[in-house]
Amino acid sequence: MKEPSLTLGIEEEYQIIDPETRELRSYITELLEDDHMLLGEIKPELHQSIVEVGTTVCHTPQEVRAELVRLRGMVMGLAARKDLKVVAAGTHPFSSWMTQEITPLERYIGVRQDMQDLAQQLLIFGTHVHVGIEDPEFLIDAMNVSRYFIPHLLCLSSSSPFWMGRNTGLKSYRSVIFRNFPRTGVPRIMRGWGDFQELQETLVNTRCIPNGSKIYWDLRPHHAFPTLEYRFLDVCTRVDEAVCVAAILQAIIKKLWKLRRDNMTFRVYGADLIEENKWRAVRYGFDGNLIDFGKQEECPAKSLIREMLEWFVDDVLDDLGTRREVEYAFRVMDEGSSADRQIAVYERTGDFKAVVDHLIAESEEGVLQPAAAGAGAHGGG
Repeated sequence: MKEPSLTLGIEEEYQIIDPETRELRSYITELLEDDHMLLGEIKPELHQSIVEVGTTVCHTPQEVRAELVRLRGMVMGLAARKDLKVVAAGTHPFSSWMTQEITPLERYIGVRQDMQDLAQQLLIFGTHVHVGIEDPEFLIDAMNVSRYFIPHLLCLSSSSPFWMGRNTGLKSYRSVIFRNFPRTGVPRIMRGWGDFQELQETLVNTRCIPNGSKIYWDLRPHHAFPTLEYRFLDVCTRVDEAVCVAAILQAIIKKLWKLRRDNMTFRVYGADLIEENKWRAVRYGFDGNLIDFGKQEECPAKSLIREMLEWFVDDVLDDLGTRREVEYAFRVMDEGSSADRQIAVYERTGDFKAVVDHLIAESEEGVLQPAAAGAGAHGGG
């Protein structure tokens, strides 16, 4: 069995913001008319106030960083022509989904028709990370095992504490909204590539879905590329956070390959148990406990995330050359996730517009302005 390429690709969804009102602005139709659309790097999404970008195939997290800086800068530049701003956060703090315009393309009109209000309500923004795995059997193996780390990484990426002008009390409200769609959540354990193919073919043949792109699991084999696609992350506010989670996911697959090569593996847990941990990540983020299923006990979320970093992936980081990028997670744990930082701004100001201004500044960090002091440094742990 050939070693996986471990290539990386990231898709990010951004909010288009009117800097006067701080509300979402339906703008993508205007942006689509721009010549930049010919590059195929900027894509529409379901709502006109959402814009999606996708990196080229990258081989290292360092390449991912360069691509995200370029793409974010491109979108911010295009938005600035209309005196608009760009935000990377899983939900908008106060804009209403009921007033958003659907993008007038056949694909999205069809989604609105199929899903009705569930589609209208899908005013959420995510980060998708692809990791290149060419062997389909190892891809399924890696999917089965790496599901366990969904809650750990969701704690790091959570950026959606607010919804329609309310503090939801959750760190990733985006996860709750997306769960309303069919074929979402943690996938069950797959027996092999044939098991997944059989499921996909049954859904297609019975006209449940046109193709595998409508399987919306938290992670899935991509229907067109030899990648394992991680879809559960809130969009990362800072570029450094997106690079960090991509580097961790690449390291997890590298470690799983190393174990498999040596005839070892990591224990595989049922979807129901992982969903319990995911709920804790959605609700509490770093402030809660996650379950160590091997020990059958609760542990502080940060301690299990440190265990993932210091025990599970540490021995492959130097081979990959990604120690700096992965260890940025310690800084996120020290400073809080984007959700934690947004909540702190709101508690200090009582003003959702101040939260939007904070998000604009952090989204531009390292793109239009220098990264904050110590970016990328190991902040403890």
